[in-house]
Amino acid sequence: MFKSFYGFQMVETYHEWKKNHRTQDKTVSRAIRLAIATIIPLILWLLPTSFFGIEGLTIIEQRTISIFVFAILMWVFEAVPAWTTSMVVVVLLLFTTSNSSLWFFHEGYDTNELGTAISYKSILHCFADPIIMLFIGGFVLAIAATKSGLDLMLAKSLLKPFGTQSRFVLLGFILVTAVFSMFLSNTATAAMMLTFLTPVLKSLPADGKGKIALALAIPIAANIGGIGTPIGTPPNAIALKYLNDPMGMNMNIGFGQWMAFMTPFAILLLFIAWVILLKVFPFKQKTIELKIEGEHQKSWRDYVVYVTFALTVLLWMTDKFTGVNSNVVAMLPIGVFAITGVLTKRDLEEINWSVLWMVAGGFSLGVALQETGLAGHLIEAIPFGSWPAVIVVVGSGLICYIMANFISHTATAALLVPILAVVGQSMTANLEPLGGVSTLLIGVAIGSSLAMILPISTPPNALAHATGMIQQKDMEKMGIVIGVIGLILGYAMLIFLGSSGLI
Repeated sequence: MFKSFYGFQMVETYHEWKKNHRTQDKTVSRAIRLAIATIIPLILWLLPTSFFGIEGLTIIEQRTISIFVFAILMWVFEAVPAWTTSMVVVVLLLFTTSNSSLWFFHEGYDTNELGTAISYKSILHCFADPIIMLFIGGFVLAIAATKSGLDLMLAKSLLKPFGTQSRFVLLGFILVTAVFSMFLSNTATAAMMLTFLTPVLKSLPADGKGKIALALAIPIAANIGGIGTPIGTPPNAIALKYLNDPMGMNMNIGFGQWMAFMTPFAILLLFIAWVILLKVFPFKQKTIELKIEGEHQKSWRDYVVYVTFALTVLLWMTDKFTGVNSNVVAMLPIGVFAITGVLTKRDLEEINWSVLWMVAGGFSLGVALQETGLAGHLIEAIPFGSWPAVIVVVGSGLICYIMANFISHTATAALLVPILAVVGQSMTANLEPLGGVSTLLIGVAIGSSLAMILPISTPPNALAHATGMIQQKDMEKMGIVIGVIGLILGYAMLIFLGSSGLI
């Protein structure tokens, strides 16, 4: 399979597998999950506001709680695709809680009883949030890199210096995969690198553990590498949105600043993963002949891609010095590739719009929490400010890590980050010794990326498991070890940087 498909074709293959896998689910099981995810929020919707025990709770806030619980249950149960849930959430918020809702949802109610409606413009603005534009720019770069053969050329060039010794070939695949995943889709990166890995695996002894090490290295590196940049994985961007929100924390953390402290962390964790893989799955064969097949006939458009790619990354890394916001920079490749014909209508269809809708739906929940006043009421009802800061910080990281192993990383971040942003603002003083609110929110992003215990945890895991080289127990073993080490090192780094005033 991996010999026949390249780049995004591999991604399409994965999504087709996932679709077929879903169709095999028992109808009864799916019906039960849908029923639970629907009935519980409906009950919460119909209960009197006094039932919740939150002083001053309004009807609109109660509806928001119901919709939030609906989102949680639907994302956890995966009864429908995650992006579908996000779309339904947006529609429910617009038609039942906004200032443009259907008349029977607001007429006949006392103003104080009904509460503050959400601006429908605020909800719809989530689809055009600057973070969404940042992701679109990243997707366009990924598509152009595949079309121009830039990914193949870089892979050949970057892997060549690692020579033929087995342990260094393994290190090469880890580092190159991580570099790609910082700027390209983790799924597309894993698909491409597994393709390059196919001839290498064939050259190794059938009974050797080295094959397992190489096959596991790809998803591990893809997941960890995504930590390094704001566009590496959606949870990063979600956390950054709330940290930089002018109406919220307004911390003004730039693309380059994120890379300055997260990329070294990712590299350290990658080297740790390399050492562990060598110890647990040692190579029988000391040398490996590395051959990467595939050539690309260059045209002038390919050179446009090379230059634009390099310039975009450079501007992202230096946004604090140039003064050009990273979200604005993301529009550069879109404009250049469109005017030069690199980007076509067909390419636009290749953009992973479902991820963008998923993120936008999560943003709309955050808007609802803030504009209805529900966030403030929850903070008053649940005295987070009196809780030990270490419990809130570490507990949120562990919850995120556990959830993200079973449901979408993006869904996990979309659920937790809006809540934690409000919690963090309410207990700013308590969090200062641990690095402040940034430790809380960035910790969620790290926890999401480190969740890779099961084949279903991430698309790269699923692709690697499909090679047949990895047993689930091997993935579980490495996933738990890397996850625990990563969480400990990640929080240690965040606490140090935050308490030192570096972030």
